[in-house]
Amino acid sequence: MQKIYADIIIDISHEAIDRAFQYEVPDFWREKIEIGMEVSIPFGRGNTIRKGYVVDFHDTPNYDKDKIKQIVAVNDDEPAIESELIGLAAYIKEAYGSTMIQALKTVMPVKQKIKRMVKRFVQLNITKEEARQNLFIYQKKNAKAKCRLISELIDTKELSFHLVMDKLNVSSSTLKALEAEGVIRILSQEMYRNPVEVRSLKASVLLNEKQKELIAEFKEDYEQGRFPTYLLHGVTGSGKTEIYIECIEHVVKMGKQAIMLIPEIALTYQTVKRFQNRFGDRVTIMNSKLSKGERYDQFLRMKEGKIDIVVGPRSALFVPFSDLGLVIIDEEHESSYKSDYPPKYHAREVGIHRAYQVGASVILGSATPSVESYYQAKEGKYRLWELAERGVPDAVLPDVEIIDLKQELKQGNRSMFSYRLQELIADRLSKGEQIMLFINRRGFAGFMSCRSCGHVMKCSHCDVSLTLHNNGKLICHYCGYEENKPTTCPSCSSKFIAGFGVGTQKIEDGIGALFPKAKILRMDMDTTKKKHSHEEILSKFANQEADILVGTQMIVKGHDFSNVTLVGIIAADTTLFDNDYRSAERTFDLLTQAAGRAGRGNLRGDVIIQTYAPEHYCIEAAAAQDYHAFYEKEIAFRSLLKYPPIYHMLVVFITAEEYEIAKNVSVQIGNYVKEQLSEEKKKISVIGPTDATFGKLNDLYRRVLYIKHEEYQVLIQMKNQIEGFLEQEESLKKAVVVFDFNPMSGY
Repeated sequence: MQKIYADIIIDISHEAIDRAFQYEVPDFWREKIEIGMEVSIPFGRGNTIRKGYVVDFHDTPNYDKDKIKQIVAVNDDEPAIESELIGLAAYIKEAYGSTMIQALKTVMPVKQKIKRMVKRFVQLNITKEEARQNLFIYQKKNAKAKCRLISELIDTKELSFHLVMDKLNVSSSTLKALEAEGVIRILSQEMYRNPVEVRSLKASVLLNEKQKELIAEFKEDYEQGRFPTYLLHGVTGSGKTEIYIECIEHVVKMGKQAIMLIPEIALTYQTVKRFQNRFGDRVTIMNSKLSKGERYDQFLRMKEGKIDIVVGPRSALFVPFSDLGLVIIDEEHESSYKSDYPPKYHAREVGIHRAYQVGASVILGSATPSVESYYQAKEGKYRLWELAERGVPDAVLPDVEIIDLKQELKQGNRSMFSYRLQELIADRLSKGEQIMLFINRRGFAGFMSCRSCGHVMKCSHCDVSLTLHNNGKLICHYCGYEENKPTTCPSCSSKFIAGFGVGTQKIEDGIGALFPKAKILRMDMDTTKKKHSHEEILSKFANQEADILVGTQMIVKGHDFSNVTLVGIIAADTTLFDNDYRSAERTFDLLTQAAGRAGRGNLRGDVIIQTYAPEHYCIEAAAAQDYHAFYEKEIAFRSLLKYPPIYHMLVVFITAEEYEIAKNVSVQIGNYVKEQLSEEKKKISVIGPTDATFGKLNDLYRRVLYIKHEEYQVLIQMKNQIEGFLEQEESLKKAVVVFDFNPMSGY
């Protein structure tokens, strides 16, 4: 019988994942052992028995097989959270194409040893009467610092060490002397760094009949041991969050934990505020803005069972909850749930798999479900829930007007704001109501070009145009390269070089010129670089410290401002003609989400959609807030053109520092794939290889190959074959090859 060798990680920490040790699997463990299992192995010269975790298997050893030791035991008790996460990494490796190391680094928490935060206090160690006697003695000796401290401690039972040192100006030597005399004692208390402000609990909100019906269905399923994936399709403002909260509360009461995923860090502030109103300090956040100390303390709190609910973007899916009962993915259609870096996993699919591993439920929520999810619901694989009306009594969807910018131009309006939008902005400002203006591009202008020769200012490292910002800088939004705005064309020396297109900064300047008394806030990647900047901007707008909020898509997702009665979508076509089969869906989603920000309270709302393509089906459907009409047309196009979800797509993406290397490797892979097309795989479509849309980014040349098939599993098999081919051919290792299943953006 052929021997099997297991790669085992001894220390489960982010830094140690790169180093796996190989052990032989005894024959009697072969049928039982799996990836993720905890094992006991002899380690080091003294063969000390250590615990480890299996992360991979091989048929051949990596080094001298006579020196390879055997696994001593396999732990088949209740699996540890480490085992669960390693199993999840194995799924990601297989389903999305990556190394096991890349997958492990995605799911395993970084276990950096951080010093605990300690708060120190100063207390009297004697009676108040004794303290007064000592005070009299210190006054006689003119010991002013001692007098200040003892006077305060007689009146106050306990003082913080920080206050004593800074405010009372008492030195550490004075404190040591008083402590040595037995007059005071200094106490230390370990504290958690809490990234969210703890709020007092508030009563639950009133639910309508439809919400109650769906919550009752969830509770019955959960108590009966049924854990399906629910797709909650609810119009904007229909009360999806109230359903999330009630379902989480039920799960928590049963001793389980919940993960609440949101697409943007910008949404954390408002979501956590609502959750804390119900669950208090049992809620925390997990995102990239946390300091190392805050992250470390949140993991400690989870380990000690002090947290029931985690809110955060995609990476929060991997928090080490040992009793996970519910995964909620809000705005599940968002592309930010798909990783941009290998492994290119989708949080929706991985979340469903993690829930399946442990027997937990999943709720996917959106006003505009992804075509893939709605298709799965139609096929019966997800349970479909629909909320067709807004949750606030008497609240109605806003009135939406489509403005044809071609007609505006014919009427002599060369402004970026239509006459109708200007009229409504003036009306809302006079009434003290708020306005949101949305465009899906940051910066001052889309690009800068010469009117004389047509030269476009491009990034020297990427095959893309630079974006003009109003600080006089041209910035590449792909690699971060920047240079000063030129005064003459570098190609023909003409002075007629200027910015074209519209960005958030240009809108801010333009609206400020039209309405100089209006208070304006801008929210985009440039204004939210600092920690807590999202919360500060949203808090100011929520407190009505500004009349107008200008921003990119981060302002249209999930925010609830009751005083906003006008939303202006400046250029609805920005995403409509991207080189991506999802461009119509992405445009429909953004327009519907943006429109949903208006009239969420008791005031009527208006939405203005400015576009050059008013007859496009996604524009018309968004204006009508008619998801079903959009879905029927979109799924028909997808079926005709063999795109997901009808067909599945695998992108093989090749990058190299030299163009010829990228080209040769892509051609070799393409030829290999075509050679593998046996009779049963004839349904596979192969497109390319060809240059990517951006043929060069960050000084790397980019090539791409597309493979399509109806069955996802067939594409996984093809991915596995390509991986084997890459291992065998030394010349192919000069380029980097990345796999992307059902991509969320164009290449």
